[in-house]
Amino acid sequence: MSIALEMTAPLAGRARLLLSLVAATAIVCAVVSARPLLVTMDAVSEFPLPLCAADTSSGSSLNKVEIVSSHATPDIPGKRVTIVRVTYGPGGFTPPHRHAGTVTAYITKGQIRSQLAGGPVEIFGVGQSFFEPPGAIHLVSANASNTDWAELIAVFVADEGAQLTTLLEP
Repeated sequence: MSIALEMTAPLAGRARLLLSLVAATAIVCAVVSARPLLVTMDAVSEFPLPLCAADTSSGSSLNKVEIVSSHATPDIPGKRVTIVRVTYGPGGFTPPHRHAGTVTAYITKGQIRSQLAGGPVEIFGVGQSFFEPPGAIHLVSANASNTDWAELIAVFVADEGAQLTTLLEP
């Protein structure tokens, strides 16, 4: 009976399932075998698919974003999956921002303090993840420690050519 139900699932449900499977596979591949391209927060906007607007107020010169992988999704024309590794030095943060598409973040080192507009401040540790819907305002994205490093892998699913991260005016 579940097979019959699955076959009649709406197309949107199947696309959501496909995106979830792509994101999960991308995270596993990125963590296990990726050779990342190291860039600083200030240089990220030089890439064809900018992740952040150039900004020097990102908390620490030790912060960095590494593009791990970026691929067009052949089954969903016009969409792209981009995987990045974000590393925050002690006390590092990203100013308030929003993303063009969905983002799933997986913590790989330390603890990340995070808050979306309208939600509570939360702290996520190694092995935990959080989700950001398209256009959500990310008020707090920071290393929860002033002495240790923190790192996350983020999987973006957004329109082809979209600026993935836009810093907001204070």
